[in-house]
Amino acid sequence: MEREEEFLPGKMKENRRILNPLFRYLPWLEEASKKTVASTYSGDGLSQNSVPFPVYDGTLMNFIREAQNSPLMDRNYPYVYTRKRITNHDQERAIIAACDYKEWDTLRGILSKYVMGGRTKSTLWSEGVSEQIFYLVLKQFKEIVDFWDHSEK
Repeated sequence: MEREEEFLPGKMKENRRILNPLFRYLPWLEEASKKTVASTYSGDGLSQNSVPFPVYDGTLMNFIREAQNSPLMDRNYPYVYTRKRITNHDQERAIIAACDYKEWDTLRGILSKYVMGGRTKSTLWSEGVSEQIFYLVLKQFKEIVDFWDHSEK
C-alpha cells in the first residue's frame, strides 16, 4: 500500500497531462447529448446510385481526432466488454460510474470502443454523444485525477 501511495500521484499527474486536451470538451459533450451531432448528406451532386454518408459536427470530429491520437486508446477494448459482460448502454453507464483508479483500463476500453469503433461503424460516434458515454467517461477520468491531485496536498 505504501508503494501505491508514492506511485499513484505521479501517475495521475501524467494522466492529467494526457487528458487535459480532452477535458475542454466536457461542457460541449454535456450539451451535445441533447441535440443531433450528425446528419446524412444525400443532397446535390449525388447520383441515384450513390450512397448517402454521415456528416458530423466539427467539434465532435475534433474531439475524436484528439482522443484517437492520445495514449488512452486501447485496441483490445473488446476484452473489457467480454470481461465485464457489458451488453448495453445502461450497463456501460453503471460501470463507468463505479470505476476508480483501479479500473482505469475499463474506462479506456469503453472510450476506445466508441472512438476507434466509429471508424468502421459510423453510428458509434453519434451514440457516444447521445448516450452520454463520452461525457461520462471523461467526467469519471476527471474525478479520479482530481481526487489524487487533492489527496497529495
